[in-house]
Amino acid sequence: MRLVLDTNVVASGLLWGQWPPSRLIEAAQAGEVELFASKTLLAELTRILARKKFARSLATSTLSIDELVLGYAELTTIVNPAEIAPTSSDPDDDHVLACALAAGADLIVSGDPDLLNLKQFLTLPIVTPREAVERITA
Repeated sequence: MRLVLDTNVVASGLLWGQWPPSRLIEAAQAGEVELFASKTLLAELTRILARKKFARSLATSTLSIDELVLGYAELTTIVNPAEIAPTSSDPDDDHVLACALAAGADLIVSGDPDLLNLKQFLTLPIVTPREAVERITA
């Protein structure tokens, strides 16, 4: 199964080990799923992890922001995002959609209410991490 994870899902999985997001990363490490990202999404992940609210979690981690992002990048296949018309009120959300389209993803996984409210982009389902884990294990 081919997945594009929104950066909020990646950050949760890397920093807090929250079960559904971390399970998706573990599934990629085990070769159960394929993860796709773009340079834009990796840059966004770097910016997000540098936010003050993540400082405590990063301090307890043995890895730096760059090491976390590089480790995640090594799990993914990097694609050039497709050209899409603006779909969301948040341009960052459009980057996720464009990446998923270019990757030929089976699922877009997000915790972002704006993306989740779309329910799908073209034919690509947009699901929560929990829903993605359920689909993988079904």
